[in-house]
Amino acid sequence: MSESRKQLFTDRALQFGQQEKKASGKSSTVSWLRLGVFMAGVAVAYHFFNSGQNAYGILSILGFYILFTVVLRWHARLDFKYKQLQLTRKLNEEENARLQGKLTAFDGGDDFINAQHAYTSDLDIFGQNSLFQLVNRSVTSIGKYKLAGWLQQAAPAIEIKQRQEAVAELATESKLDWLQYFLALPRHYKHTLKPADTFINWFRNHSFYPKYGWLKVLLFILPVLTIGAIILWAYGFSGYIPTAFILVQFILAYRFAVQRDEYYENSISIYEAMRSYTLQLKQIEHHTFTSPRLQQLQADLHQHQRIKASVAINKLANIIDFFSWRLSTLMAFFLNSILMWDFYWIYRLETWKAKHLEQVESALVVLAEFEALASIAAFQHAHPQYAIPELSEQPFEFRAQQLAHPLIFSVSAVANDFEMQGAGKTMVVTGSNMSGKTTFLRTIGINMVLAFTGAPACATRLKVAPAQVYTAMRTVDNLAENTSSFYAELKRLRMLLELTELGQPVFYLLDEILKGTNSRDRHLGAMTLIRQLHQRHTSGLISTHDLELGAMEEELPDSVKNYSFNSTITGNEINFDYKLTPGICRSFNASKLMQLMGIAIEEQV
Repeated sequence: MSESRKQLFTDRALQFGQQEKKASGKSSTVSWLRLGVFMAGVAVAYHFFNSGQNAYGILSILGFYILFTVVLRWHARLDFKYKQLQLTRKLNEEENARLQGKLTAFDGGDDFINAQHAYTSDLDIFGQNSLFQLVNRSVTSIGKYKLAGWLQQAAPAIEIKQRQEAVAELATESKLDWLQYFLALPRHYKHTLKPADTFINWFRNHSFYPKYGWLKVLLFILPVLTIGAIILWAYGFSGYIPTAFILVQFILAYRFAVQRDEYYENSISIYEAMRSYTLQLKQIEHHTFTSPRLQQLQADLHQHQRIKASVAINKLANIIDFFSWRLSTLMAFFLNSILMWDFYWIYRLETWKAKHLEQVESALVVLAEFEALASIAAFQHAHPQYAIPELSEQPFEFRAQQLAHPLIFSVSAVANDFEMQGAGKTMVVTGSNMSGKTTFLRTIGINMVLAFTGAPACATRLKVAPAQVYTAMRTVDNLAENTSSFYAELKRLRMLLELTELGQPVFYLLDEILKGTNSRDRHLGAMTLIRQLHQRHTSGLISTHDLELGAMEEELPDSVKNYSFNSTITGNEINFDYKLTPGICRSFNASKLMQLMGIAIEEQV
């Protein structure tokens, strides 16, 4: 199935590439036309003014200005279309790269890496070669934060089902053009890691004119007086009056420089994002959806009936755009000495805040969810062979057919069937070195994360009960905290025990626990932990080299089951089938591996 998807994305990339070339040609032609109109306007105006026909000269300037504006907007539309086709082509090329496991170029969500999290570090949710790189298609901060939040916290069952329905709609072939158009739109702009709600929270808690009400009066009087005085000066009146007015404005600008800069820096930081959000929200506002969740999100955008959310955000972007004219030092001096420019646009920002802040805040919540759903939908469309997880009401039920790891892209990747059910169950997985037992635990964990996010799972069928996933796999020492790897592992296990006391179902995945101590203490500690977890009615899997741990199946026959991964040795070759087998591991390869590495171990006869 992945081959057919690769061909689909290749064909689409070629299709959009051809359209891109045509659009580029049109855009280039109109660009030259724009230059021609400008040059013609200059020539015609010069001719009329040079021949003393000033009236015609003025009319020609007005006429060519209108014509130039029309051509300019025409070119802007063509250029946008060209860039949109280019970005959509790149989207399809990226889809192919993901299918081939080439994830390096994609954002790994490094900002969300947290070694203390219940499972994200052990399951490669973020970072290089991570699930986030595989699933995320968003370039905006709100989209990334929303998806990252979903990957870090299992949703309630009803929420998962709503997401699955929404994703199913967006992932259909009939919605593919809309989906990719929507995902390409924000790529026209540069997005910072600073989330929009940071600006919104700052904006809500900062007000300028309530503190300096007298400035609002001057704002509408002083520029008029200044311009009037300049006009009178041009007709021969004293220049002291306009100079005095200009000096007053200059002093005011200097006095409130810190406040002006603060408003500007905070607003300009989200300017590009606001342009992006405007386009994305328009797509949502004008499209027809059928799934209940998408319809509800769309309805949430329309709860403010005065103007659409996209219009409100576009107003903010326009205000910030005018505010940014201050970037030129000469222009800033001119505008703030005559028109109180910064003060005016701060006033416009605060007026906008009073009318639209709450509306836009709720709209961005909707947009963030749409982006997260769109990412999952693109992931689902790229993997139609993946199963839509069924949610079970039976405690700790996990039934999978042909379960595989989504980050293993080899065509020879081995899938396994596996099932378990009931509280207080422990599956002990033994195996020889490199046989796949740790990868199997990660396979279960990462597919549970996908399921609880609302995404498809890498299996032909998966039925799973919602639970808190918890892992202890990659415990390492921490020199800064003076913590050994063994103590770090003990802290992880303590966190697990504390989590089981909260009353929620916890599904644990523990790899080679207590490996930092002697074999006797490790065995005793592992057995005690299994009994304790059994008593707390929580379930999960433990991988180990400790074959004696398998004896617990006899002690707790209804609660502990043994599984294993095995290998075979032929001459100097070690072969793995990576197939899960009931029972304790019966094949060992550590001695052979050490021999192959040059350690002189004598074979036992």
